[in-house]
Amino acid sequence: MRAMWTVALKEIKDNLRDRRALTSSLLFGPLIGPLVMTLMLTTISQQAQEKAQAPLQLPIVGVEYAQNLVAFLKRQGVEVLAAPPNPEQAVRNKKYDVVLRIPEKYPQQWRSGEPASVEIITDRSQQQAQLSRNRLQALLSSYSQQTGSLRLYLRGIDPTIAQAVRTREMDLSTPDSQSALVFGVLPFFVLMTVFIGGMYLAIDTTAGERERQSLEPLLITAVPRWQIMAGKLTATFCFCVLTLVVALLAFALSAQIISSNVDNIQPNLSPRVLLSCFAVVLPVALIASSLQTIIAAFSKGFREAQTYLSFLQLVPMVPGIWLMVSPLKEQFWMSWVPLLSQSVIINQLIKGETIELTWALSCIASSALLGLLLAVVAARLYSRPNLVFNS
Repeated sequence: MRAMWTVALKEIKDNLRDRRALTSSLLFGPLIGPLVMTLMLTTISQQAQEKAQAPLQLPIVGVEYAQNLVAFLKRQGVEVLAAPPNPEQAVRNKKYDVVLRIPEKYPQQWRSGEPASVEIITDRSQQQAQLSRNRLQALLSSYSQQTGSLRLYLRGIDPTIAQAVRTREMDLSTPDSQSALVFGVLPFFVLMTVFIGGMYLAIDTTAGERERQSLEPLLITAVPRWQIMAGKLTATFCFCVLTLVVALLAFALSAQIISSNVDNIQPNLSPRVLLSCFAVVLPVALIASSLQTIIAAFSKGFREAQTYLSFLQLVPMVPGIWLMVSPLKEQFWMSWVPLLSQSVIINQLIKGETIELTWALSCIASSALLGLLLAVVAARLYSRPNLVFNS
């Protein structure tokens, strides 16, 4: 086993000297997720706060038909603007978020006691218009309820009789679970980071050395080939783990920045949660390093291995995207599926939920077993003669 550690230390030292690979492993991979999340959430939050505090600018078509409604909107802080010549085109061109159109029949319907209809012109595909649309709908709903209650009072009827069912919502969500909706992409970024961390080292230590014809002298030594492979695999595994640590620390820092700048989002990334995430994701580092070693051993050169391993980075995205597109209730069988089990458990940790010990042990055991099986396959590949000559 001494030869294995000698090879591992040699590969780690060589990779530390390669600044480009080191930057890609320890900076680009682990930091891109926290950086994107921090910038995105803080920017969206600031824009939403500025828009919510600013007066609602509302062009109204047919102001003369509903003076009372317009006066109500003005009392609520709405800035009424002159209507554009073509309201639909103005909304499509994003000149206005919403336009209110009051038809000519509004006064007649109002006087006859019928529901007086108005039209909200908006484009639901424009996300930036959602806040303005919701504010206008809330104001119109409030005006409708007030007016309806007054009409019933004038007729000597208790307005509450019109409410057949009174709904009261009991929200059981916690600040942690609400934050988990935003941090639902955390498993996706963490797992992808692990696969990025050792990619260049795995390529260089196998496909790269074979291309430089430095692998053959190493393999013809008296050291068993599986020990040489284990040394290279250990070096790749160490960089995957180091990348995981950097990513978790970066996400913890990102959570602090987001919680201080974004209201109602308090991500639960305490040291206990970070350590739990590290424990369940650690076996994934073995899966990633073993898979990368296998693919690098199959490839005929550095570029071919780089191409194949670039596609391999898409693998950890699958469980996260699946859970986001089709949310499923957690079931025990998921704890036996590597990558999916990590995604489920990390989401539960962020929500502040208690993780059952059997779930955690199943997740770690199944992933570690798969990683060991892949390592055995990599060792068998290193024992084949064409590892050197098939280039």
